Amino acid sequence: MQEAVEALNTREKKSILIIEDDETLRQTLAYNLEREGYLVTTAEEGRVGLDLAREGVPDLIVLDLMLPGLDGLSVCRLIRRELDIPIIILTARSGEVDKIVGLDSGADDYITKPFSLGELLARVRAALRRQPKAVADRLESSDLSLDLIGRKAYKGADLLNLSYKEFDLLAELMRNKGMVLSRDLLLTKVWGYEAVGESRTVDVHVRWLREKIEDNPSKPKRITTIQRIGYRFEG
Repeated sequence: MQEAVEALNTREKKSILIIEDDETLRQTLAYNLEREGYLVTTAEEGRVGLDLAREGVPDLIVLDLMLPGLDGLSVCRLIRRELDIPIIILTARSGEVDKIVGLDSGADDYITKPFSLGELLARVRAALRRQPKAVADRLESSDLSLDLIGRKAYKGADLLNLSYKEFDLLAELMRNKGMVLSRDLLLTKVWGYEAVGESRTVDVHVRWLREKIEDNPSKPKRITTIQRIGYRFEG
């Protein structure tokens, strides 16, 4: 355990913790990630992986859901309460509800087994490029500002009259400035997974937001539409 923690604390390379009970897959992932230049530590049980995450604080966690003892969802929830570490879930479950529950538990990404090594490496790179989410009480972009504690939104000096969900939707978009967020992901983050499938809800609220924050709602520049996917906040 001590050697593993010391390895995670070595910062010359990005560190990745793999929590996976399948020995063959665990070793394969570790080998290939190390070849890509990452510092890799592994655990085959949820409780051991949780302890390593707490003590070593890796840059990224690759987490299997079906683990002996403490299951992957529980590990994910516990880590997310304490640490701001990107988490990629691995699972053989391909159902939409399973994906939603995983994301709602705090995971940043979700890969269904079997998967290609190239896909995993691409998702690892993407997750590591993301900036850690700072614990803040305010979000700002250009002349837009959100007071997260008081739940007030301003455009310049003007107070915006946003509904509860409009505020939450704008906050989620601003937190992920420049990233494409799917309608289903926005539904999960803002409305909860019980609303998944109701993508029209997102479209309607985005239209309402544009009427309040865009200079020209018919030609939006702050919240852009990504066809067949979702939306991106440009600033």
